[in-house]
Amino acid sequence: MSLTRNAEATASQAANSRWLELLARAGFIGYGVVHLLFAWLALQIAFGDSGGKDGDQTGALSTLAEQPMGKFLCVAIAVGMLAMAIWQALEAAVGHRTERGRERLFERIASAARTLVYLYFAWTAWKVFSNAGSSGADQQEALTGKLMESGGGRLLVGLAGLVLAAVGVGLVIYGWKKKFRKHLKTGEMDAHTRTLALRLGMAGYVAKGVAYGIAGLLVVVAAVNYDPEKARGLDAALRTLRDQSYGPFLLALVALGIACFGVYCFLQSRYRKV
Repeated sequence: MSLTRNAEATASQAANSRWLELLARAGFIGYGVVHLLFAWLALQIAFGDSGGKDGDQTGALSTLAEQPMGKFLCVAIAVGMLAMAIWQALEAAVGHRTERGRERLFERIASAARTLVYLYFAWTAWKVFSNAGSSGADQQEALTGKLMESGGGRLLVGLAGLVLAAVGVGLVIYGWKKKFRKHLKTGEMDAHTRTLALRLGMAGYVAKGVAYGIAGLLVVVAAVNYDPEKARGLDAALRTLRDQSYGPFLLALVALGIACFGVYCFLQSRYRKV
């Protein structure tokens, strides 16, 4: 028991590191920049051409890397994302102590999931910086194809699609009910900033949920029809939405929502409880 307590005390001390907090807050700025670029690519897909870029995080970071000082910014984003991953890993291990029972368990699981998301962003930013590998959509398609060739692979891909779709639904609910509010220092905001943060967060989470939900359904379709080309993640989800009736208009709304999330990330950099 003393060993466990010592480990928790060490983790808590690390979680309270001032440097980790500063890096995590800087990470939110990078996270916001990526989402703004992602929204721009989604808008281009809706009404024109994305210039060969995938409509996902890889495409957004590739667009950033092509700008002056872009590669430096990719490294900075990778460092910030890594700091955010460490922060959320510590939260999953010993955090959320103001919660009790199932609520604390849920929050710790959510922190574990965020850890994986931030690690993926850090890895993607580093890959873009080092010009390594193919696009994220191509990689997902290739991985899906390999899984489908193995025994039980189609079932595994289908389950992964269902999980992704469920995440999308969860994000929509999370945003619509403004559950993100409890993670903000609303007491330090004036009335205007508080209202702005809630509206941006709501629009952002709902838009992301729609995109992830469609992506998950496409992965399920890919498994059912044995068609890995459908499983190209967010890029396929955006292009599928565009091709529907009123698709460009709907995709433009999703792009606007994702842009709202990007701006919301800037507010999180200042007001998120870290």
